[in-house]
Amino acid sequence: MKKIMILGAGILQVPAIKKAKDMGLYVIAVDMDEDAIGFKYADKKLVISTLDIERVLEAAKEENINGIMTIASDRPMMTVAKVVEELDLPGINLQTALNTTNKIAMRICLREAKVPVPLFYRVSSKKEYLNVINKFSNKCILKPADNSGSRGIFLLENTRDTELINKAYDYSYNYSLSGDILVEEFMEGSEVSVESMSVNGTCNVIAITDKLTTGAPNFVEMGHSQPSSLPKDVCSKIIEIAQEAVNAVGIKEGPAHTEIIVTKNGPKIVELGARLGGDNITTHLVPLSTGVDMVKCTIQLAVGENINIEKKLEMGSAIRYFKTPKGKIKKISGIREVKNIPELKQISFVKNVGDVVGNINSSADRIGFIIAQCNHAFEAVNVCEQAVSLVEIEIE
Repeated sequence: MKKIMILGAGILQVPAIKKAKDMGLYVIAVDMDEDAIGFKYADKKLVISTLDIERVLEAAKEENINGIMTIASDRPMMTVAKVVEELDLPGINLQTALNTTNKIAMRICLREAKVPVPLFYRVSSKKEYLNVINKFSNKCILKPADNSGSRGIFLLENTRDTELINKAYDYSYNYSLSGDILVEEFMEGSEVSVESMSVNGTCNVIAITDKLTTGAPNFVEMGHSQPSSLPKDVCSKIIEIAQEAVNAVGIKEGPAHTEIIVTKNGPKIVELGARLGGDNITTHLVPLSTGVDMVKCTIQLAVGENINIEKKLEMGSAIRYFKTPKGKIKKISGIREVKNIPELKQISFVKNVGDVVGNINSSADRIGFIIAQCNHAFEAVNVCEQAVSLVEIEIE
């Protein structure tokens, strides 16, 4: 029996753990949280930080694994790459892991390959930051160089407001693991992500996902739908740029999640991860809209097996997250009525009665979501929004 190590055992990794088990693999789940929900589905539980490269590598050698992977999270990718290189397993190398987890390295790599990216600057101190701000006549956006899930992102809407300038830096800096911050032009336009699988150096685009965010200042994702509603010629350009970006960062085998904004000057890369998209995009939306099981494909590639990426469906799928005011959840009602909607595929909550709800500053602050499947994307979006309106969440 082949063994696969999955880094992360939280709710987002559960689909991969379950799928690997269904495929007959021996699953070793790794997470620093000993109560992580995914552990109950795995064959073996290892309470280790997914960022502890040496301990994970030691465990991988002891277990004599056949493959290693993670989904929906950038931070363990350096660990994955180190194990891949040391044990000669299928997957990305350390340089590609750096190119796809450090936003500054990513920008430099893409710029050198002439892939469209926004104007950007790397700052390593407050002094450098203050000098760079003067280069922007209007607004700009700050991002920690090495975090994910919308953490630390701040739109500076006035580059002449001293108080706001300092607030933006402090907010982004607090989320930077290295202390480095990316300061770049603010791109306006439709935002999408591209879900792809690379095989033998060829990047195969599976789906383009339309994205809905909270907007300024943190741009937390609150919804997704597939396929994209953008015109065909725009989608063709998006696919072309996504493939160029995936090749530029060095992904030859495995998944990629590429975020793009369609500006007035054409599509430009926001970010690129050598992993499956989070927010239930590749675990739920892609199979509902295309019939392609990207989780299964990623597992198969990780253990050296061939994959099938042929599309079997042409449907629409969507997800919408709940919005609530701050406070403690007193009551949640309407779930039974929502479950009677035939197009509804899932309703889930990560916070429940008694839990405290704060501002939505990152993906971790959202309390739950609804997923739907219809003949077309706009229909799935409408079903999700109808279902969200039927669920009443009382806050005290």
